[in-house]
Amino acid sequence: MKYEMVAGFETHVELSTKTKIFCGCTTQFGGDPNTHCCPICIGLPGTLPKLNRQVVRYAVMAGLATNCTIPEIAKMDRKNYCYPDLPKAYQISQFDMPLCVGGYIPLSNGRKIRLTRIHIEEDAGKLIHRHGDTLVDYNRGGVPLIEIVSEPDIRSIEEAREYVEKLQLIMRYIGVSDCKMQEGSMRCDVNISVREVGSDKLGTRTEIKNMNSINFIAKAMEYEFERQVDILENGGKVIQETLRYDDVTNTTSSMRGKEDANDYRYFRDPDLVTISVSREEVEELKNLLPELPVQKAERYVTELGLSETDAALLTKYRKIAEFYEEASEGTKNPKTAANFIIGQIFRRLDTESDKEAFDIKVSAEDLRELIKLIDDGKIKMNLAKSTLEKMLDTGKKATEFISESDMGGLDETTMISLCEQAVESNPNAVSDYKNGKEKAIKSLVGFVMKNSRGKADAVAAEAKIKELIAKA
Repeated sequence: MKYEMVAGFETHVELSTKTKIFCGCTTQFGGDPNTHCCPICIGLPGTLPKLNRQVVRYAVMAGLATNCTIPEIAKMDRKNYCYPDLPKAYQISQFDMPLCVGGYIPLSNGRKIRLTRIHIEEDAGKLIHRHGDTLVDYNRGGVPLIEIVSEPDIRSIEEAREYVEKLQLIMRYIGVSDCKMQEGSMRCDVNISVREVGSDKLGTRTEIKNMNSINFIAKAMEYEFERQVDILENGGKVIQETLRYDDVTNTTSSMRGKEDANDYRYFRDPDLVTISVSREEVEELKNLLPELPVQKAERYVTELGLSETDAALLTKYRKIAEFYEEASEGTKNPKTAANFIIGQIFRRLDTESDKEAFDIKVSAEDLRELIKLIDDGKIKMNLAKSTLEKMLDTGKKATEFISESDMGGLDETTMISLCEQAVESNPNAVSDYKNGKEKAIKSLVGFVMKNSRGKADAVAAEAKIKELIAKA
């Protein structure tokens, strides 16, 4: 019997506001334990919350960017449960009247992962388990979250990975969150079940909590799918429960029975007023949204002639996309700027965090001026590449490293002479080429390029060297 995976995600995204959702405490990551909190966010009796307006605006922007509908009226509710990281014994969240409803995330295979809703809520504190004791840090308590809830539309680990990556990309692009999973500003709860292929009936689901790594999400889903299939094939029944994932053993284990909505005894929060989002404000926020990465990548392919792979690399981070567009503006071939960024510049950026920050010494304007020297035929690509390396090292302009004589090109007589020298000085490479080793020609061309200081035309040089070898 064959089984298929059925999965849905509840993705918590910390919003990039300067202060918390119901008080004026900072949302800055880190700090000594319990130093970024106040009587409101630790739930002392007699304190009253006040909703941060920017939280609502960011949530609406997230909804618009993911094709949601924005109702005119929403409200806040109390979600009741007792846990040490929640000092009030309830979380202020949204239940039946969220800020955003519907929506979807399109996948590259043509399928759409439907969204049920996006709602706002406060984050809980952090539990620290040490030497058998449990400590609580409430710095994170009250940090504003949006929870993005999908329908159970995901059918494979590949779809799950793409869904999370696209959500992360969209939220970063519109500026509502940095989505740094390693810092907990984006975390996923994965609801997963299995069913017979061809069946419409959903199986019993389990929930894997607080996943903060895309690779761990993939591994946990693979393990849990196989675990559930094994239970069913041996005549057992899957139990609805909440699980934790252990990345050391690559296994899931039970935390508690899975809660449903009625377990939380939701009711309207009496301390907070109804949220009204006018159509005018929705239009204002819609106009603030940048071109989203999917549309931007499509434009790079159709209008600028880039490959889908290059377009995806350039649009993965908004800073890089903006840099590329400014650097390629007005140049004859937009691919040149793309090649410089993806090649030489990316080699200096070791991690994804480095690419996200994109802190380099060369401005987009200076790169554009270098490319225009190529466009105008004043310098060849080899000289441009070596010049860019110096620019990246020093932050100086291209003209600091290229003289007037460098931009004069190479006359035909000099190039022919250099090609003759290349053939005479490298008999082993000539012999290798004659014996069928095509790559040997590259070392001969390299001789010409080096001795011409990059001024020679590499294509013309290769053709001339082949001609000389054929005559020899």
